[in-house]
Amino acid sequence: MAGMTSTARPYLNRRLAEFGTTIFAEMSALAVATGSINLGQGFPDTDGPEEVREAAVRALRDGRGNQYPPGPGIPELRSAIAAHQLRRYGLAYDPDTEVLVTAGATEAIAAALLALLEPGDEVVALEPYYDSYAASIAMAGGTRVPVTLRPHDGAFRLDLDELRAAVTGRTRLLLINTPHNPTGTVLTREELTAIAELAVERDLLVVTDEVYEHLVFDDAGHLPLATFPGMRERTVSIGSAGKTFSFTGWKVGWVTAAPELVTAVRSAKQFLTYVSSGPFQYAVAEAMTLPDSYFEDFRRSMRERRDILAEGLTAAGFEVFRPAGTYFVTTDIRPLGEKDGFAFCRALPERAGVVAIPNAVFYDDREAGAPFVRFAFCKREEVLREAARRLRAM
Repeated sequence: MAGMTSTARPYLNRRLAEFGTTIFAEMSALAVATGSINLGQGFPDTDGPEEVREAAVRALRDGRGNQYPPGPGIPELRSAIAAHQLRRYGLAYDPDTEVLVTAGATEAIAAALLALLEPGDEVVALEPYYDSYAASIAMAGGTRVPVTLRPHDGAFRLDLDELRAAVTGRTRLLLINTPHNPTGTVLTREELTAIAELAVERDLLVVTDEVYEHLVFDDAGHLPLATFPGMRERTVSIGSAGKTFSFTGWKVGWVTAAPELVTAVRSAKQFLTYVSSGPFQYAVAEAMTLPDSYFEDFRRSMRERRDILAEGLTAAGFEVFRPAGTYFVTTDIRPLGEKDGFAFCRALPERAGVVAIPNAVFYDDREAGAPFVRFAFCKREEVLREAARRLRAM
């Protein structure tokens, strides 16, 4: 083409070359093209509380947040996040020095890894992992070291010996996700204790993705790693309003950590977006003060939806790993005579009018994840029942 220069070097830098277009974009486009029920990407099909939505409208009309908000986030939201951490978990954070508002949890993860890693540092992460983890580690020049969660007694479990063996003299930090996407695993107190002891013993930083903190389905509830001995000063905890209040498009996330860690993360974050979601920050500040009954009702509603989809998938012939948290169900397709999750998911819209995600995209070892497929249940109950009906008829 006239005017273009030729070069032997690819345009996309080598750190990102392996990633390409995300599977979520591909499968969501396939859902639209085929008119299928989209149980692939994890977003609700209804908005969250009306009073929270109205709070955003009120902020827009009152001119709050329509111009640049403060770089760390508006004081009202930082104070509300700190109050939430104290009320629910007994974690005291200074809203001025230990809380940072981000453009969703994805930016929080990216900023934390860009800030805390030097090229060549190793990051131990639980595999399968949310795809932005691998990309963010790559952008920071780090080396990812996966520790694979494997099926055992109906759930995906962490092998603590394998975790310990993965830590070397080059390990800089552990990247922990609980409740865990995509498997739905919730790490136990014993597992978290062992992770904390390992971090202290080897003097490691820990970044914890806790965006599904309010979707732990048993009565034990969420256990933040920062509450364990020796972890408050070495843990960067990440949360999200999108998952908790069902406004995923607002992209409001946050980091809580010791002042020096927040300062480091903010130094990277300011050159990614600087600020975002101005009026929505005011709305989320109000949402954080909702009564405990909201969080309990939200959890109960999602647990009921989990059960609808899990039972439908079981009836359709899948092996189902009923999740202890998040809003995803992982299944094994081998009982259906299938073994390739990519091929299965690409054919599923035409076969059944349903879209899912192949878990292999979350693995470094694609073969290890090949037979597993993830379905999202953060949809209306009638949509889940219809999806289950279609899958049974497949």
